[in-house]
Amino acid sequence: MIENQKIRPAQVIGPLGEPLTLDSLPPPTTTRWVVRRKAEVVAAVNGGLLTVDEACERYGLTLEEFAGWQRSIDRSGMPGLRVTRIQHYRDLYERQQRF
Repeated sequence: MIENQKIRPAQVIGPLGEPLTLDSLPPPTTTRWVVRRKAEVVAAVNGGLLTVDEACERYGLTLEEFAGWQRSIDRSGMPGLRVTRIQHYRDLYERQQRF
């Protein structure tokens, strides 16, 4: 009997156009989150390689933290993930929404 199983891709396209697999994602012990690593995790979730819950559990993230990464990419692309520029991109986005 075939059960309703979720089919996952073996790989997805990463933020820089490279193939991402579960093995090529940042290690679960990652503590230093540079822009590329954040973008890879978001791309893995968007592509179906991981679920949001799996990503949060694997990397010790809160749902709000992951949602912030996703929102930053949607609004400003990879540069929006830079911690030093968050306020700049937030202000820019809010100004664009007014016009």
